[in-house]
Amino acid sequence: MDQLWVQALFWGAVSGGALVIGAAIGFLVRVPKTVVAAVMAFGSGVLISALSFELMEEAFQEAGTGAAAVGFLAGAGLYAGANALLAARGAKQRKRSGDRQPSEEEQSGSGAAIAVGALLDGIPESIAIGLSILHGGAVSVATVVAIFLSNLPEGLSSSDGMKRSGRSAGYVFGVWTAIAVACGLSSLVGYLAFDGVSPAVVAATTALAAGAMLTMIVDTMIPESVEGTGSRAGIYAVLGFLFSFTLSHLNP
Repeated sequence: MDQLWVQALFWGAVSGGALVIGAAIGFLVRVPKTVVAAVMAFGSGVLISALSFELMEEAFQEAGTGAAAVGFLAGAGLYAGANALLAARGAKQRKRSGDRQPSEEEQSGSGAAIAVGALLDGIPESIAIGLSILHGGAVSVATVVAIFLSNLPEGLSSSDGMKRSGRSAGYVFGVWTAIAVACGLSSLVGYLAFDGVSPAVVAATTALAAGAMLTMIVDTMIPESVEGTGSRAGIYAVLGFLFSFTLSHLNP
């Protein structure tokens, strides 16, 4: 019996688990904003490399430029539209530390919007893990590491912002634990739902995940990175990109 679905579930949960680890650090320990921003910049570079050399390359090799381009643009459009709706309901600053996130008193429903927004950020990444297993018969180490390293500062920064806006420990850890579980399930869906589907559809879906991820990086991760580290954000991102690029070629 095919056991690759177990890998999809496991590695999706591992990458999502970084959110919980980051949330615990951010909620329990006062981490300097510059450190959070530096790690987020590094994670941005890691993700950009992974979606370029892992996801988009896989989509191109599988189905050519057309399917890859259509999926990539569709992913960007879907994420941008959903993110705009959530931003209007109080989730715009969901990855921000400090006092940026609105409290429930300041904007009713913002807590739910932040939770849904965090889920929106995690789903494309997790589906990409399941699709990478479907493509290659084994998990892409570079993809999992990239997503893990980007999720860690995301959970850290966002939970710090949640705490400062007056949200309880139960809310913070409940949100991130639920999202970690959803990440595992999304990776499983990415593997099971597309098993046996035509290569062009799988490739377009892989590119869709990549497009959503790149839009997410620019909309939500890079602003926090630049604000916290200034001109050093680019250097940290380059280091992250180089790290993931090297990992991709060591583990083809």
